[in-house]
Amino acid sequence: MTYCVATMIDAGIVFASDSRTNAGVDNISTFRKMKTFERKGDRVLVVVNSGNLAITQATLNYLEQEIRHSTEANLMSVCSMYEVAELIGSALREVRHRDGPYLAENNVDCSANFIVGGQITGEPQRLFLIYAEGNFIEATPETPYFQIGEVKYGKPIIDRIIRADTSMNDAIKSVLVSFDSTMRSNLSVGLPIDMACYERDTLQLNHVHRFDDQNDYMQRLHKSWGDGVRQAFAQLPNFDY
Repeated sequence: MTYCVATMIDAGIVFASDSRTNAGVDNISTFRKMKTFERKGDRVLVVVNSGNLAITQATLNYLEQEIRHSTEANLMSVCSMYEVAELIGSALREVRHRDGPYLAENNVDCSANFIVGGQITGEPQRLFLIYAEGNFIEATPETPYFQIGEVKYGKPIIDRIIRADTSMNDAIKSVLVSFDSTMRSNLSVGLPIDMACYERDTLQLNHVHRFDDQNDYMQRLHKSWGDGVRQAFAQLPNFDY
């Protein structure tokens, strides 16, 4: 299992993904699930993924091959984020069509999901969720974030905090608390966490971070959030029965 989230606010977009993959409790590995494509002053694209690791890696490799071979339409040549989402969806369908039947023969789930966001010069920042079938939806002011993977534990804090006018600092904190809550309740999601923070209209990615189990900020956030929740709970009014 994995957990990835991206939140779009007026100030920019915050992306984060964990790095844990497992095929049973005795086979746990670490793989980066975030990929960035950048040409400063022209475009910034950030992709996070969940699902079958071989499918997601093959899909990203397919997209990188198109860039290297300078095909007519690739992630670094198209003119809109909508076209970026179309390319990822098409690549995912191609890989699943090729590999899916063989995986199904061995009862292996070949599903995968992607979140892609960023900005291309000439249009505003945009954020898309791409489903396993290759179709996709776009974030809106009413739905300003997407989650994939193990989503349920980290959803409440994002629902309560994220709005269009949320500051970048508050968006970062809510995303990291979302991960802390998920890791607290599900051992299949774990550190390191990769985070990329894109500031709207800069057309360059200035803030990319990795949080591991030795990271001082994550340790302080974990303790402060836990203490705060217990304190808030203690202050709840008693039920008069």
